[in-house]
Amino acid sequence: MQKESCDIGLIGLAVMGQNLVLNMNDHGYKVAVFNRTVSKVDDFIQNEAKGTKVEGAHSIPELIQLLKRPRRVMLMVKAGSVVDDNIEQLLPHLEPGDIIIDGGNSLYTDSNRRTQELAKKGILFIGTGVSGGEEGARNGPSIMPGGNPAAWPHVKEIFQAIAAKVDDGTPCCDWVGEDGAGHYVKMVHNGIEYGDMQLICEAYHLMKDALGLSAAELHEVFGEWNKGELDSYLIEITTDIFAKLDEDGQPVVDKILDTAGQKGTGKWTGISSLELGVPVTLIGEAVYARCLSAMKDERVVASKVLSGPAKQAAGDRKAFIEDVRRALYCSKIISYAQGYMLLREAAKEMKWNLNFGGIALMWRGGCIIRSRFLGKIKEAFDKNPQLTNLLLDGFFAGTLLKYQDSWRSAIVKAIEAGVPTPAFTTALSFFDGYRTERLPANLLQAQRDYFGAHTYERLDKPRGQFFHTNWTGRGGRVASGTYNV
Repeated sequence: MQKESCDIGLIGLAVMGQNLVLNMNDHGYKVAVFNRTVSKVDDFIQNEAKGTKVEGAHSIPELIQLLKRPRRVMLMVKAGSVVDDNIEQLLPHLEPGDIIIDGGNSLYTDSNRRTQELAKKGILFIGTGVSGGEEGARNGPSIMPGGNPAAWPHVKEIFQAIAAKVDDGTPCCDWVGEDGAGHYVKMVHNGIEYGDMQLICEAYHLMKDALGLSAAELHEVFGEWNKGELDSYLIEITTDIFAKLDEDGQPVVDKILDTAGQKGTGKWTGISSLELGVPVTLIGEAVYARCLSAMKDERVVASKVLSGPAKQAAGDRKAFIEDVRRALYCSKIISYAQGYMLLREAAKEMKWNLNFGGIALMWRGGCIIRSRFLGKIKEAFDKNPQLTNLLLDGFFAGTLLKYQDSWRSAIVKAIEAGVPTPAFTTALSFFDGYRTERLPANLLQAQRDYFGAHTYERLDKPRGQFFHTNWTGRGGRVASGTYNV
């Protein structure tokens, strides 16, 4: 075991950690590894890492001694206090200029704090999103690093070498921004992933219940969809899922309990959108749909008490499938537009200089939401880096206008059939709200002024002037001087 011979150290040998280590080894980097359960180190070295240059360490001091200066240590551990515990154990053995990298799904506010606290100690911190699951980690993930900019030159070569590449060889990894920017972008990525998955599930539910398609027929439909504008990793794996048969020859998907789990990043996206006042409605509905799915026992009881409409034939099968495809595509556009609205507002609030086209490029390969569609987002921001909303780009606006009749038709059929489509529906509601010059918030503001003297602005006066009406004749002359939009 040669001291100071390794390029990077990694702590946390779960599946993602192991696969990242092997990926780094494939690209010529010598990696030292440590795990809290030390037996896992020896097991990894003797099995998955057998025949590689990977070095195993049985303690943190031993791990640090194996690393070249400046030392680079990557944590692939559970988000939260476990990350802080590992940092505390590392600090006594590090020196100014060394780098700690958190590659887990940490909350961005934790990464903000860690960047600043460690900088005071002379330690450079990176909080990076890593997407792509175990396959991506092994063969090329999407990597979204943020934190202390001084750390980036020391990890750039390794990260870009192991990251997924798009067709022209560009790596799906670039510097995102300071403090928690990398983890924030990963959080929004995961929120969009929630939305994409829910939209696909609604398309499946609609075709299964309103059209009566079997798993084999759905396999054919999704396979066709994956050849066109919906071409993506999630559509591809959905196609595969419908083809998988159990030992008795029945589709596995039909035997899986309909309760969905979640780890929290979708919820965090929703909370951040509320804090920043950005209507990320589709991701919110996707999170709530998972919550509703978890109420399985209640739903079983309710299904025996509450009935929906009588089943109706969907009519022209081919036309209906195309309506559902277009509804899925339009809703997907809305979800990404909302995600980018959130990124823009967060960048403004946190003073991050986010490269929106670059983020789309990082998501083009390696990650769970990788798709042909992301190339169109990159093109939109290349054409206009100051684009305020994706819906105002010519390609996306044109697609929505062209497909909206199908989108509406699919939702009407869903309502008539009693099939829940919360994500399709909220996407259309957002589209209709966003394109409406005058919404009914004038009445809402009158109500607020009536019961709470919250004041309002007037159409016939300049913005920034506030008025109060004594609606009952009994009110006093006191009114709020402003209100929060």
